[in-house]
Order: sequence, then C-alpha cells, then structure tokens
Amino acid sequence: MAVSDEQIAFVRDLFRGLPSITTRKMFGGLGIYSEGVIFAVIGPEETLLLKARGPLAEDLAAEGCEQWSYEGKSGKPSRMPYWTLPDAALDDPEEACTWARRSLSENT
Repeated sequence: MAVSDEQIAFVRDLFRGLPSITTRKMFGGLGIYSEGVIFAVIGPEETLLLKARGPLAEDLAAEGCEQWSYEGKSGKPSRMPYWTLPDAALDDPEEACTWARRSLSENT
C-alpha cells in the first residue's frame, strides 16, 4: 500500500484543529503527528487509526471501534495500541480533534 496525496490531504483537513500537523510515510503507511508527537497512523487496508491505551482505548471500544491486530509469527494475534475512530469522527473534524487531543494528552 502506498499512501496517496489525497489521503494526506484528508488527514490534514480532518485534524486541522490541532497544532502543527505533520505526516511521515513509514512502513507503507503514514504516521500523523501534532507538534512532533505521533497520535495516529494510516495503517493496513488504508485505515485511519488513533493511538490509545487505558481509558481512551476503553472508550473507543465502547463506541464500537476496533483495535489493530495482526497474526504474529507464532500464529497468535498481536495487538497494537491503535484503534479505529468512531465513524462519525471521520466526517466531523471537531469530533476527530476531540479524540485526537485525548490521544495526545495520554502520549505526552
């Protein structure tokens, strides 16, 4: 998968309410940063994923969001600390930024 210019523009627009948004292509995906702190990625299957642990991860799970996991070398699932955003947040920059601010507050 190669991240397109359109995907980068979408991410920048969605998170326009956050300071100093930058992106970096990595591992076929995209790291998304605010003031140098990674808070989201575009990962497998071109899915936008928010970095979350603890209470934020619990709240995302309660919203029906899914945690990124993949099958490890042993055949067991490996879970990453990234979650899908609620569907409504993908169409609402204000809501997306609210979730992202929570991620940033837990990761700084």
